[in-house]
Amino acid sequence: MHNAKKIFKYQFWHVLVLIALLFIIKLYLETNPELLVGHVWGLTTKTWFCLAITVPILHQVYVWLVWRLELYQHSFTKSFGLDRAFKRYAIGFSLLFVSRLITISILAYSSKDSLAIHPMIAYALVVVITPLVLFLAYSVKKYFTIKRAYGMDHFDKHYREPFVKQGIFKYTDNGMYVVGLMVLYLPGLLLLSKAAIVAALFNHVYIWVHYYCTERPDMLEIYGDTP
Repeated sequence: MHNAKKIFKYQFWHVLVLIALLFIIKLYLETNPELLVGHVWGLTTKTWFCLAITVPILHQVYVWLVWRLELYQHSFTKSFGLDRAFKRYAIGFSLLFVSRLITISILAYSSKDSLAIHPMIAYALVVVITPLVLFLAYSVKKYFTIKRAYGMDHFDKHYREPFVKQGIFKYTDNGMYVVGLMVLYLPGLLLLSKAAIVAALFNHVYIWVHYYCTERPDMLEIYGDTP
């Protein structure tokens, strides 16, 4: 029972904020029905929009469940061993993260030319965002490590590394959340899709729900401190 409480710690707030975000999106779509005009590959823009919203929810629920079950019960390493358990989890994580970008990209194509800004402004934003995303990728690979980004410290009790203060992490402790999710704005900006921008904004706001309701409490449990 004690572990169950820890596994579900702060998830009431997770669900509550998620419901609020979905309600806000519903109201916005009702007042902006033109947002969902279009179709591609036999599916409407509305369907692609729903998929672009559903994937990050599935992704973050997946990470919460795996992280907490492993952190407090060692559920997966007991069954598969450390290497196999982490690799299987990482595959699922990677597929879901890539699916975020894929669904938003298809959504952007399905609803292209619906964003009411000058193309040069959108392309200028792409020029600003792209180097930041590349700098983050470099910093994660060189300083933070991919394993740590995936959450190896939830699987290996001996994996305890100091907080990174190099690369992009010199300027922000939460580079992956501040900058990483910016990549999801690129399809909407390149194809001038308002629906894709809204979906990307949902992703960017919702990732902070994961941080405050799952990752930050976990870091306090593992390290005793966190940014």
